[in-house]
Amino acid sequence: MGYLYKDLSDKIYDCLFTVHRALGPGLLESIYELCLKKELEDAGLFVEQQKPVPLTYKGIIFETGYRIDLMVDKKIILELKAVETMNPVYQAQLLTYLKLSEMKLGLVVNFNVALIKNGITRVILT
Repeated sequence: MGYLYKDLSDKIYDCLFTVHRALGPGLLESIYELCLKKELEDAGLFVEQQKPVPLTYKGIIFETGYRIDLMVDKKIILELKAVETMNPVYQAQLLTYLKLSEMKLGLVVNFNVALIKNGITRVILT
């Protein structure tokens, strides 16, 4: 079985490495979000920032206040963090966003690490 959205994922990883190499750890999540959005767009990708995610329950649509940090090419959700310790709730949060948006792939990215490859968790909705 192939790697889901391999080419797109590779571009995203390149952008993550570029931003982390330039800024390093220790900044606010919002700074990484802005810089990553710019890097992704410079790579020719379509990026939606702080995209609202409504919840439909029994046919009623609720504007819940959930927001996706970055959605890339309407295929991959990026949930960005700048935390000392990753918490499993971040993956659960991303899974919820994947379900609500009917998407299949997301990345939880913690920029507060020495090596960004150690801060990326791939989440696939099965």
